[in-house]
Amino acid sequence: MDELNIILVVTAVLFGLYVFTRIFRVVQQYERLVVLFLGRYSGTRGPGIVIVLPLLEVVYKVDVRERFLDIPSQTAITQDNAPIAIDFLVYYRIVDPRRAVLDIDHVVNATVNMATTTLRAVIGDISLDDVLSKREQINDTLRVKLDEITERWGVKVTSVEIREIEPPRDVQDAMNRQMSAERERRAAVTRAAGEREAAIAIAEGERQAAILRAEGQKQSSILAAEGERQAQLLRAQGFAKALEAISEEAQTLDQNTLMLQYLETLKDIGHSPATKFVLPMEVTHLMERVSQMMVANVVSKPTHTDGNGVKPLRNTSEPTEV
Repeated sequence: MDELNIILVVTAVLFGLYVFTRIFRVVQQYERLVVLFLGRYSGTRGPGIVIVLPLLEVVYKVDVRERFLDIPSQTAITQDNAPIAIDFLVYYRIVDPRRAVLDIDHVVNATVNMATTTLRAVIGDISLDDVLSKREQINDTLRVKLDEITERWGVKVTSVEIREIEPPRDVQDAMNRQMSAERERRAAVTRAAGEREAAIAIAEGERQAAILRAEGQKQSSILAAEGERQAQLLRAQGFAKALEAISEEAQTLDQNTLMLQYLETLKDIGHSPATKFVLPMEVTHLMERVSQMMVANVVSKPTHTDGNGVKPLRNTSEPTEV
């Protein structure tokens, strides 16, 4: 009897705990409870402590946090009939728990299937080159189309991110060759640009050097001309001084002195080894002048006679005194 009582007490306690846990529910901040009372929607409850009537109410827990779906690699055909494998992520958030529970059966699986179908439809309208180069545009297009479909399920698609695009092997080989050619082209362009810059720098340096050389030659020519002008000026001044001195000396000379200078010059001409002489036309007049000088000198001196009363003749070879 005692054992039966113990079993009944334990059973009552366990049933009480079960009923308590079924009646009082603790709902987290990121969760909501969709409650059906006798099969009819009675409301969405939470967060906090929620009272649920056992056997009368059925609850469905919904996570309202932003979550993501990892869509496995899908093969799609592009507009130019090229098969391509794409895998991507879909970020979503349940904004209406009632619709997510009552309007769709297993909203997550439905979203995955709709994402793969929408991907094939979007890729089918784009060429292979655009698929490879316009990833951001494809992400936006997928997000908009998925959001339009899942909105009626109370699901908000926040973002779609394509992770990897794998084109066919022959397309990959062609892309690799194209990339190699593009790199070679860029290298050639860069090399040509460098050579061009170097040529410009060299030409600029040569131009500056030529300008500096021309400037130096100009300055040198200016200095040389200035020096030559100064030298000519000094020579002219010296020549003028010499002429002035000659003029001053010439004013003190008489006709006899000039005549003696003329005779000295004729004497020098006579000592030269030449066989022809050029004499000035006034040589007769010159001889007359010489004779007059000699007569004047003789008259001016006293006459001496020898014992016989004969006047000795003067030796004409002696120099005439002036």
